[in-house]
Amino acid sequence: MSVRLLAISAWSGTGKTTLLEQVIPLLKTQGIRSGLIKHTHHQMDIDTPGKDSYLLRKAGADQVIVASNQRWALMVESPNKPLSLMQLASQMDSSTLDLVLVEGFKDEQVPKIALWRRAVKGEIKDLLDQYVIAVATDEDMKLNLPMLDINQPKQVADFIVQWLKKR
Repeated sequence: MSVRLLAISAWSGTGKTTLLEQVIPLLKTQGIRSGLIKHTHHQMDIDTPGKDSYLLRKAGADQVIVASNQRWALMVESPNKPLSLMQLASQMDSSTLDLVLVEGFKDEQVPKIALWRRAVKGEIKDLLDQYVIAVATDEDMKLNLPMLDINQPKQVADFIVQWLKKR
């Protein structure tokens, strides 16, 4: 897969989704085509109970694609099987993307922007590893990394664009 992966790593409640909701359109205005992989710890269903795709998946189909002219989705049953970020990323059409943003998967060995707010549980040091390329925070911190303002999505988007250009 030739598309770049960039994880947004933080403790739950820090604002990963909120920041990404603001950054993705800013990247799009700069011509960056982005995909997203989001990890959740919650039980999830993306098809509607009672609809055909739901009924067929519940009947035992291990993989179901639901398709229309506007979008399609692949649902794969993987009970108790650890998720591989690289396997998930390989399912994306890298020919149409410049970047795959990853929400969660904080232990993966991919470039990351760590988000941190003092009001949220957990320490910044526990988010930092050799793959962190920047920290976005609302605190004045002295780290040997680029520091971004978590409340300035344009600053975060501009950093990502510059990071992509260096690759």
